[in-house]
Amino acid sequence: MELRHLEYFIAVAEELSFTAAAERMYVVQSAVSAGVKALERELEATLLDRTSRRVDLSAAGAAFLPHAYATLDAARGARDALAQVQGGLRGTVRVGTMTSVGIIDVPSLLGDYHRRHPNVLLQLSAVPSGSQGLAEAVAARRLDLAFVSIPGGNPPRVTLTDLALEPMDLIVPADHPLAQAPAVAITDLADYNFIDSPVGYGNRAVADRAFAVTGTPRRVTIEVTDIATAPAYVRNGLGIALLPRFALHGINGTQDVAVLPVTGADLLWPMSLATPSDRTLGAAASALVELIHDRLT
Repeated sequence: MELRHLEYFIAVAEELSFTAAAERMYVVQSAVSAGVKALERELEATLLDRTSRRVDLSAAGAAFLPHAYATLDAARGARDALAQVQGGLRGTVRVGTMTSVGIIDVPSLLGDYHRRHPNVLLQLSAVPSGSQGLAEAVAARRLDLAFVSIPGGNPPRVTLTDLALEPMDLIVPADHPLAQAPAVAITDLADYNFIDSPVGYGNRAVADRAFAVTGTPRRVTIEVTDIATAPAYVRNGLGIALLPRFALHGINGTQDVAVLPVTGADLLWPMSLATPSDRTLGAAASALVELIHDRLT
């Protein structure tokens, strides 16, 4: 049983697509298809149900998948042990991040890690579904760890380690009726149009929860995936926004917008490190987690 055939099978099982699995593994689709077929012949079982429109795990494939994961984990552990004897970490660490992470200098942190462990390949990616999608990718083994903002506890099969906590303030156009107020109560914001991130993003979850707790209705009329772009929508009169303070650096005190604290609500944006709770990370990923803890906790 070849390890690369197991990797191909796992990729198809997670992506439910031979094309997407091939792109993820950086090989041609025919190689993935041939590898999975070879594995099925060896096991004398159909692992994937294929039609012209879709791919699904068969009952045999669903039963085999946890053992495929365990086998690759064991092989990775063996490689890690050998690499440590030979004097250096090797392998790949898959890191997920949000589109805007102003509290933490992620490039500097990863650059520090790369200088310490130059033989480890770092793969950094974001997902369009925000922190919720990043946590799901960690749970599904598509990522080793991720920087996320998820208020309210650990998602399934994921452990969150707190890294930072940032207040969220209200940003309004300079000519807005609220612009001259020293502060604004959350209950006074019911009748305004809001610019926010889609559901699944941490800042959206914090704001939605704060409005729900106070029983205050809210209209979100524009959704943006990069919170750094929200102030531009505000200054053009398209709505108001609640944003973590790191996203407001450089705009407070400008002539076109006003930044106000909001009272009567818990508006704290958390940043955490998401790691799997149901498996042990490899040596390379563990070294990055240790560096993050040393730098940020």
